[in-house]
Amino acid sequence: MISPTLKQLRYFDALARFQHFGRAAEASSISQPALSLQIKELEQMVQTPLVERSARKVRLTAMGEDFVRKAREVLRAMDELEDLMRASKGPLAGRFRLGVIPTVAPYLLPATINTLSERFPEIDLEIRESVTRSLVDDLLESRLDAAIVALPISEPSLREFSLFQENFVLVRPTSDANKPIPGPDTLRTMRLLLLEEGHCFRDQALSFCEITKTQPRQMMEGSSLSTLVQMVSAGMGLTLIPEIAVFLETRAADVSVARFPTPSPSRTIGMIWRKSNPLADQLMQVGAIVRGVGQTARQHDPMQAISV
Repeated sequence: MISPTLKQLRYFDALARFQHFGRAAEASSISQPALSLQIKELEQMVQTPLVERSARKVRLTAMGEDFVRKAREVLRAMDELEDLMRASKGPLAGRFRLGVIPTVAPYLLPATINTLSERFPEIDLEIRESVTRSLVDDLLESRLDAAIVALPISEPSLREFSLFQENFVLVRPTSDANKPIPGPDTLRTMRLLLLEEGHCFRDQALSFCEITKTQPRQMMEGSSLSTLVQMVSAGMGLTLIPEIAVFLETRAADVSVARFPTPSPSRTIGMIWRKSNPLADQLMQVGAIVRGVGQTARQHDPMQAISV
């Protein structure tokens, strides 16, 4: 009997996750026709349909659901075996899959990638930027080795390694620069610009302003911190951003940046990975490197000259 290849199992796992041939093919770095052919070959092996095909979406059949569960068990076992082999070689080498949340990636990744590449010349970095929930799911399914997120995650099977803590700052139009800094009670009555649903930074900002999801509010949404800052520059409202983003996002925008009085809103950025990962020692080294990158970035913090 012919057995499925690991590539075919990974392709089917991607199709099950994205439920779309095009997006699954893109995530798998192959063409859509090639992925479709591999799925058809799988169906021929099991002699039954694994997916229901429609113009807009793909749904797994009952057999497909059972098949993907078993496939993921195999893929997890293979990933753990690869990790074990890499751990025995000493310095980190080969493929290393790192996830990063969007409110950290543009500001921390360039220096992190350069430093990791210098420290581990044999490393092959694969970066994925996504929201926290998606990164956690990928970690639990062994599709990532580690992820940089806002802590805490409170997932029992994941190790949390604190990197640095940073405050949130207020970004508002330049014309408002000399006005008193609004507290949470005032912010709730103003036009607040926030990230779209799914971003943990959005939830943290809402928490500081003591706004619940069920409360009616005058609010607009953006897909990135850059979009939010440009909306503020256009006079559409005000927003909160993390300190790490201040220099890159505000240097070319007509906005005013101010600190909140103590206790100011803040977050802890950390790195997480599976406790069962045999690369634990190497991951601690990576965490220490990223922590150093974060500390260096904060030494050049443009907010140091800004007072309340």
